[in-house]
Amino acid sequence: MGNESKLYKVIISDEAAQMLVSHSRFLAQVSETAVLQLIAEFNETAKSLEKFPERNPWLSDPLVPSGKYRKLLIAKRYLLVYQVKNGTVYVDAVVDCRQDYGWLL
Repeated sequence: MGNESKLYKVIISDEAAQMLVSHSRFLAQVSETAVLQLIAEFNETAKSLEKFPERNPWLSDPLVPSGKYRKLLIAKRYLLVYQVKNGTVYVDAVVDCRQDYGWLL
């Protein structure tokens, strides 16, 4: 069990960061507390991907190559879309599950 202490490097793409900012701006119109919770959960979740990023299910969609992206639900309605390559986790998108995100694929 040599992989127990391995830490993955987590890289948040500029696009994913911009998506988080966009969701935060929208949410701020409703509740500042909700925005702070979203950002805190995002940071905590991204940090958690340093260990065992493979624990989350694959994103399955006919338009996405099988086994390329994984998904992780945060704040009950936002989906973190990421891939793991050579010891690095690349967070590529943060999407609102209530919206059609087919354009992303």
